[in-house]
Amino acid sequence: MSSSSLPKTSTTPPSASASDAKRTIFSVLLAISLVHLFNDSMQSVIPAIFPILKETMQLSYTQIGWIAFTINFTASIMQPFVGLFSDKRPTPALLPLGMAFTFTGMLLLALAPSYTAVLVAVVFVGLGSAAFHPEGSKVSNLAAGNRRGLAQSIFQVGGNAGQSLAPLLTSLIFVPFGQFGAIGFTGVAAAGIIVQIFIARWYNGTLKSGALNKKARVARAIKPELKQRIRFAMVVLILLVFIRSWYVSSVGSYYSFLLIDQFKVGVGEAQLYVFLFLAAGAVGTFFGGPLADRFGKRNLIFISMAAAAPLALLLPYANLLWTGILLACVGFIVTSSFSVTVVYAQMLVPGRIGMVSGLITGLAFGLGGIGALVLGNMIDAIGISPVMQICSFLPILGLLTFLLPSDQKLSEWTDGASD
Repeated sequence: MSSSSLPKTSTTPPSASASDAKRTIFSVLLAISLVHLFNDSMQSVIPAIFPILKETMQLSYTQIGWIAFTINFTASIMQPFVGLFSDKRPTPALLPLGMAFTFTGMLLLALAPSYTAVLVAVVFVGLGSAAFHPEGSKVSNLAAGNRRGLAQSIFQVGGNAGQSLAPLLTSLIFVPFGQFGAIGFTGVAAAGIIVQIFIARWYNGTLKSGALNKKARVARAIKPELKQRIRFAMVVLILLVFIRSWYVSSVGSYYSFLLIDQFKVGVGEAQLYVFLFLAAGAVGTFFGGPLADRFGKRNLIFISMAAAAPLALLLPYANLLWTGILLACVGFIVTSSFSVTVVYAQMLVPGRIGMVSGLITGLAFGLGGIGALVLGNMIDAIGISPVMQICSFLPILGLLTFLLPSDQKLSEWTDGASD
């Protein structure tokens, strides 16, 4: 298909032709970001409902941790496999199909009569997330043109914005309406399915144009003698994802309980402070990509951890006013590297976009779930305040970023394939 066959004014979703290779297709990026917002806002229903489930079902912190672990681990296990499958056999239908799983999970959650039924519901939500993220990241990459950092930020900011809604959902929906309030999100899932059908049509056009095959061929550009060094860099990157995920999980899942215990605030007010952290993280995600395009992806990953470290250490000892200020600052800084980490991983292993994206984002979910489970057990054992103090040291480990090769070195390793 030639680039002239579809006029710019056409209402038909454009296919990715040769002329699209360096053109950033914002309509597709905004659409996939919107669905990412839908997907992650529904996923954020799970932590948002924690205070309600804890009270109505008389759950322990450990049981709360198991719910967080279930959804995150389900998503994390499946994402790399979905990505690997889609790299070998791209399947646009996975996009609306994944949202249908999420629709089912929301319906089951609203009606769940027991703790076991809640776990089953969140498995469906996790499967929907696993189906969406690798393919969504691949769509973002295909629509990026030569602005990969910006494109990944647009994609990820939708997800982080959706995650940031969890505290507001608690205050505005689950406190007044209880668990059944989740029924409203079936409408969000239905809207997501409609948008996904549009995106799947565009994605199918890229397959027919052969653009995806052209991107896949760069996998052969990796020099065989550098594979061991690339594996080591990937291990370091995964460790950094581990550190960031545990810290974000500690704040997102449990900091509201610390505020309730320490400052005697209500559930709704405590959740607003967590919202500050997550919303600032969404803003940081958006700015992180363009900054990484300009100053380097490894540099941005390092700064996001190093600059957050002193503020994170101060956070557990701050009064209520400074808690809000510090949560916003730390959220903005530490999450600014989220999308950058995915793009850096794609540079490490070019031509395996779906698998690598699924691995990194899946690990972020899975390790966050493991963190929530471990932290829940620790809180039951020693109390919430000591655990939050321990977690405040995690961003210091971001110094490990120095073990990663620079962006220039990566370009040399892959013969410029990541350019």
